Amino acid sequence: METKEKILILPTLGVPAEEVKMEGASGATIRKVITDEEGAPHFAMRLFELAPEGHTPAHRHEHEHEIYIIQGKGALQTEEGLYPLNLCDAVFIPPNALHNFINQGTAPFRFLCFIPIGREKL
Repeated sequence: METKEKILILPTLGVPAEEVKMEGASGATIRKVITDEEGAPHFAMRLFELAPEGHTPAHRHEHEHEIYIIQGKGALQTEEGLYPLNLCDAVFIPPNALHNFINQGTAPFRFLCFIPIGREKL
């Protein structure tokens, strides 16, 4: 079966980093690597980077998302507690779960975040 869509290979660090400006964020940037603008019909891929002592805001949303740790040492804060995160860890966050990510290392903490298209608020 042929496809009309084109295959893309993107250097993630070549995508411009944007400061996360939500209240409660500190030292956090996002790179919107793959979105509907690149032709993705279902899922968006974003690359987050947290500076040392940086964190995302505590937030919740109606959609699930998946996280994959690609660099550094950090933690996931939830209502149930603080969970350490290390290189190559995968995280599933269900809908409406309160959460935020914290850099606990001395180097940047980077993770990929996958969400449904149209839900790119954070």
